[in-house]
Amino acid sequence: MTLHTDYALRTLIYLATRPDEQCTVNDVAEAYQLSRNHLLKVAQTLRDLGFVETTRGRTGGIRLARPSGEIVLGALVRATEEEFSLAECMQAQGRPCAISPACHLKGVLHEALAAFLAVLDRYTLADIAMDRAILGPLLGIDVEAPLERGTHAW
Repeated sequence: MTLHTDYALRTLIYLATRPDEQCTVNDVAEAYQLSRNHLLKVAQTLRDLGFVETTRGRTGGIRLARPSGEIVLGALVRATEEEFSLAECMQAQGRPCAISPACHLKGVLHEALAAFLAVLDRYTLADIAMDRAILGPLLGIDVEAPLERGTHAW
């Protein structure tokens, strides 16, 4: 998985701990100690894919576009990954391999990838973010208190 997909998952987990709140990209960046600029790109991708809603401006931010129970992890990973090349021979522009006519590795890797995605298809964001009382404090979120709005735009 690319860092982009990893950060997309982390962003959604953060937002799932505050399902009725709007958060800023700065909130997420600070919680995970990640680059705000990189997370802005992730937030744009998540918006374009319909996983989050964004609001610009002084009171802007990001929030889940739909309930966390409707966000299937496999769908998110498929949408955010550009290519699932587990080996060079699987890349669209990969170099030809000398043993391709007799190699069974490509088939095994396709099977492994299908199994990986099948497991992700069995889980939603709600499944991995269900422990809000534990996740919140780990992310610096008081899950009992309402979100305090800062001056940062999403």
